[in-house]
Amino acid sequence: MMTSEDPKEWHRRTWRIALPVMITNVSVPILGIVDTAVVGRLPGPEFVGAVAVGALIFSMLYHGCNFLRMGTTGLTAQSFGAKDGSEVRTWLVRALFLGAVIGILMIAAQWVIFETSTLIIGPSEKVRPLTEEYFYIRIWGAPASLANYALLGWFFGVQNTRAALITQIFMNGMNVILDFWFVMGLGWGVAGVAWATLISEISAVALGLIFAAQHLNKLGGRFKRADIMQAAPLKRMLSVNRDIFIRSMCLQTVFIVLTSIGARMGDTVLAANAILLHIQIFTSHALDGFAMAAEALAGEAKGAKSRKRFDAAVRASSIWSLIVAVFLCIATALLGGAVIDLLTTQESVRAVARQYLIWSVFLPLLSVWSYQLDGIFIGCTWSREMRNSMILSLTAYLIALAALVPVFGNHGLWAGLAVLMVARTITMGWMLPRLQKTIGT
Repeated sequence: MMTSEDPKEWHRRTWRIALPVMITNVSVPILGIVDTAVVGRLPGPEFVGAVAVGALIFSMLYHGCNFLRMGTTGLTAQSFGAKDGSEVRTWLVRALFLGAVIGILMIAAQWVIFETSTLIIGPSEKVRPLTEEYFYIRIWGAPASLANYALLGWFFGVQNTRAALITQIFMNGMNVILDFWFVMGLGWGVAGVAWATLISEISAVALGLIFAAQHLNKLGGRFKRADIMQAAPLKRMLSVNRDIFIRSMCLQTVFIVLTSIGARMGDTVLAANAILLHIQIFTSHALDGFAMAAEALAGEAKGAKSRKRFDAAVRASSIWSLIVAVFLCIATALLGGAVIDLLTTQESVRAVARQYLIWSVFLPLLSVWSYQLDGIFIGCTWSREMRNSMILSLTAYLIALAALVPVFGNHGLWAGLAVLMVARTITMGWMLPRLQKTIGT
């Protein structure tokens, strides 16, 4: 019989969480790849550029609210480890309520969001009207998208990765089917991509709520209406979410700057960078499977006040993160050119993307530790330290861009991203030993 300290058991637990999360996560960039591939067959790079800019705006909005996923996972995992069923239930309600409020506010502020975003990114005259068409359709899915974040965070916190997997596969599978139907079949162009995303997001929330209800039937504890708005846990939730929000906005600033500088280098470079970002996002989502395993298991260990379980969770998830990162580097080197050809038929875009593919090959190995440390910090709700790490790393990134882009152009732009990942690893790695000592005390 395996004990909680048995390394083999921790490797198995890591994979039980990581594998469904990897499949779930990888389906997200695959959707972005399909979006790009579909519009990449329309005449002109401006269609790929429009979807890239539109997706970036929503990435900024939604990932700025990624605290709904991250914060909910950490807080739920700790209550789950402490075997507090009532509080596990209550975190779900709090997260869903907060997501609905923020989503409605986004719809109300849609004009301001679009005008500000396009002013910052600076799309060309051909790209902007197509981006506008995409944005004003997809914005209506904001409450559903944020509710999906809350549900995913809660599923990961209670280690119900099966529900998370099925929900995301359902959403992204529907999106792919509707993409081809609306764009290739009905000829709706960029608007078809937006409608496909909107419909699939709403459908996924409905399915996620069904799974949540089924899980709640098996869970101990009960809902306590008075506890939902209790001051102490709400204050804790808002504090954690505030720090994660700042961290997420710093990270989104990185990709806004990258896309904005690339856009000013021309539509062809913008489209090429969009394709390479899809490869980078694909690998990061695959590696996030182990980061989320670290979130759930480290958070559970903190809730149970067990240093041994915490160390075992970190050790097992880190070993597998490194192995998969090396595999992804090799796979990108071998298949990157074919992926580029799959995503666009524009020969000019293909040629430019190949010039900078080398960065996509090595970035998984440079960034894997920052993802892993993120997961550990989120699971233990060390959000303030994670926020500070990201602020320092963003500063290093901007300094690197100022020094490298004028000399090396787009290579300098990608080198800046590498600097960011290394800076995140160094700053969080420096903080980790001190924070480890707090587990179990």
